[in-house]
Amino acid sequence: MSSLVEKLTAEGQGEPAGWLNELVAQLWPNINAAGSKMIKEIVEPMFKTMLPGPLSSLHFTKIDLGYVPLRFSNVKVTKTEIDGIKLDMNVDWESKVDVEMDADMMPALGVESVELYGRLSVLLCPLTNIIPLIGAAQVSFVNPPILKLDFTGAANVADFSAIDGAVRNAILGIINSMLTLPNRYLVKMDATSDYFKTYHYPLGIIRITVKEAWGFAEESKGTAKKLFHKITRAHPDCFAKVEVGAEEAWKTTTKDNTVKPAWNETHDFVVSDFDQCIKIVVEDQDVNSNDEVGMGVTTVRELLMAGGNQELTLLSDGAQTDGRLSIGSQFFKFENNGGSFSSSEHKGDGLFCGLATVLIASANGIKGQRDQLTPSVVVTWGSKHRFQTAVKTDAPGTDINNPSFDYCCRMPVSADMVGSKVEPFRLTLMNGEKEMGSADIALTDVLNASNGTLQNTFAVGEGASIRASICMRGMVSGTMKETELPERKKR
Repeated sequence: MSSLVEKLTAEGQGEPAGWLNELVAQLWPNINAAGSKMIKEIVEPMFKTMLPGPLSSLHFTKIDLGYVPLRFSNVKVTKTEIDGIKLDMNVDWESKVDVEMDADMMPALGVESVELYGRLSVLLCPLTNIIPLIGAAQVSFVNPPILKLDFTGAANVADFSAIDGAVRNAILGIINSMLTLPNRYLVKMDATSDYFKTYHYPLGIIRITVKEAWGFAEESKGTAKKLFHKITRAHPDCFAKVEVGAEEAWKTTTKDNTVKPAWNETHDFVVSDFDQCIKIVVEDQDVNSNDEVGMGVTTVRELLMAGGNQELTLLSDGAQTDGRLSIGSQFFKFENNGGSFSSSEHKGDGLFCGLATVLIASANGIKGQRDQLTPSVVVTWGSKHRFQTAVKTDAPGTDINNPSFDYCCRMPVSADMVGSKVEPFRLTLMNGEKEMGSADIALTDVLNASNGTLQNTFAVGEGASIRASICMRGMVSGTMKETELPERKKR
């Protein structure tokens, strides 16, 4: 672990981004037009499934992102482990906008200003010897960004809080599902770029143990306020909810009737970036609604630099309190060998023993008339995991008989998934709701492949095939060699 800590400590501050801000300012009218079109095409359809009641019919009638461009700062440039360049930068945007929305059975509403803050990561990969020299760009927020909206119309009166919360949470949900790590938004700069050379695998697994909390029901000291002021009874029933970046959240059990809950419970999270935020919210469980006791925040980097153990101050409404939370951790990097799959160290609820990653590059040789084809690929592994690529439709620039998907699905592996009765991976080619054919790939074929990665064009019947990569990675605890760590380059 020592060399990993040295590497994390050596990461310095970034550089100014004056040149980039000047470029964005000149391009802002074009970015405004393209961004407005993307918002309508991507966000509007998702409102139908993410918003409740009449809000589900919400649609845009006007989108103007205003005259103030995005601003970037603190830019760091590093070379990735594979052939690529990584740019990390802060993004800040405060703009007067003109967004109008309408919905069934409710008055029109709009947004007149937006605030957006976050840390953006841009991967330029693979690098090529052919102009434009970069095969693709992948954009993502390292952590869920902060978003504030100032509504007008119906949302600015009695229903403000309900509409603001629902719409803002839906937009944040869309952002996180598309471009917050581990999700990245892919823009191909070279149409022939190979997705298998573009994808960046996660860094490893962090095993977090939530130990105990205390001090939140005590009288305030100094300028810190009493955190547990909203709770009338003396002894709450507390649980902790843990989030790492945009990974799926996990909750501890509830410890009843105590102001010093001791959980000592452990869960694994996939790490895509050392700067991913670890947020732990302690809540008092109630029949009607849970009351937040306080929140502790750190990052993967800070936790590992602290030797894997930290005592966090609980925050309430952004202010420090006397409440404290103790956590511990272990970090495991991914290895090609599968020794961890059978290790007793990785058996138990919430623990992973490895990671399976399936990349779907394209389908080929699909028969049928163009206007009758809506292909997609479904990936399944046993009963626990099912994923589906985007559905492709016939459009200019799309070869509907040989569509590209450039899709990734990750499946954390638990010990029960690699036991005696191991099910195969299944790739199914779909046309709408109809199955066109499938291919089963045995886990042993993947494990026996070079570097635990099986890349192939798998026949699914009737001349059609799916080009896919299936990778199995085990876990190992230990140091990261300096040769495995990206070099930091300054502009």
